[in-house]
Amino acid sequence: MNGRTVLERFPAGGPRGSWPAEEFAQARRLEGLPAEVVMDLATDMFLVVVGRDAAGDAAA
Repeated sequence: MNGRTVLERFPAGGPRGSWPAEEFAQARRLEGLPAEVVMDLATDMFLVVVGRDAAGDAAA
């Protein structure tokens, strides 16, 4: 992941209408961390990540 750190993992099959990964990332952004959500297709999980070039290469 090129110097990025995974803060939390969330299953992609969460309850309908619930966005726990996005909510977690937003809470971290309010704390000042540049958190973003990326999809890990290999594990079918949403990852909340921070780190180098987090906005530029989310597909890494």
